[in-house]
Amino acid sequence: MSAVGAEGPRIRPAFDLLRFGIPLALVLVVAVFSVLAPGFLTLGNITGVLVNNVALTAIVAIAMTLTVASGGTDLSVGTAVDLGSLAFVSAVSSGQPVALACLYGVGAGIGTGLFNAVLIARLSITPFLATLGTLFIGHSLQQLTTDGGNPVYVPAGSIPPALAFIGHGTILGVPVSLLLVAVLALGAWLLLEKSSFGRTVLAVGTQEEVARYSGLPVRRILAIVYILSGAVAAVTGILLSSNVNAYVPYSGNAYLLNAIGAAFIGTSLSRNRRASIAGTILGVLLFGFVSNGLLLIGWNFYWQQVGAGVLIFLALLLAFAGRREN
Repeated sequence: MSAVGAEGPRIRPAFDLLRFGIPLALVLVVAVFSVLAPGFLTLGNITGVLVNNVALTAIVAIAMTLTVASGGTDLSVGTAVDLGSLAFVSAVSSGQPVALACLYGVGAGIGTGLFNAVLIARLSITPFLATLGTLFIGHSLQQLTTDGGNPVYVPAGSIPPALAFIGHGTILGVPVSLLLVAVLALGAWLLLEKSSFGRTVLAVGTQEEVARYSGLPVRRILAIVYILSGAVAAVTGILLSSNVNAYVPYSGNAYLLNAIGAAFIGTSLSRNRRASIAGTILGVLLFGFVSNGLLLIGWNFYWQQVGAGVLIFLALLLAFAGRREN
């Protein structure tokens, strides 16, 4: 009995260190780059990182987290970003009110998620293959509707004030993009952690067959999750278009890998390694600050990608070690 009692205290602290490894890593990254790059820890730089590096990726990562929580993944979030952007810019360019254009943009994301839902929930195609197929179809659809993948610009002389406000405006001094991240993150957290629907999503993601035998409507739950993922990802397309006053083809896929990495890094915050909105946001912040810090000390873009890859590997090792300890 004494041997077992002596072993327990050694295992628990190791597990707790693994659980809080990502917050500690974030603090360490900030501390290191504050020393190596004198301009890193300034208000202007931190604000720039949050607005330009973190906000858009965070929204895509929130969408990804919803699907990871259900036991799947969504490789087509970039497609939802692009189609949302295309629908939004096309509506604004044709003279539609910006509010209505936003609905078109989110509607395009919902359409992307609905297509995934049919493939996954109705045809029983695995999420990886289904969303990979949607990614390729979305890529071709963009080419067909934009003469081979040409940008679509909002005419310079007719940019609505509401469009400029979404892209560059503030409310009480806080950029609109960051407020949207806060609203979506809070909404996703409440959905997953505080609602009965969220509990069923997590049950499906943990043990789908058990959830099915328990009478849970697994197909309907998966369908809703992928529709929500597409809708949330499309918000990034609207923000991106509002920043540059244009639709830029295939730009959404630039957020895919970091969104996947952040969502899986976020699982380390939970004792049972399940998806966590708070953990995902920490993962996005980690990616954003590492990329910015490497840029400030003179590392080029390719080395920044190496840094992101190393973070993903460390996250996987952290999760694996945590499972062994558990």
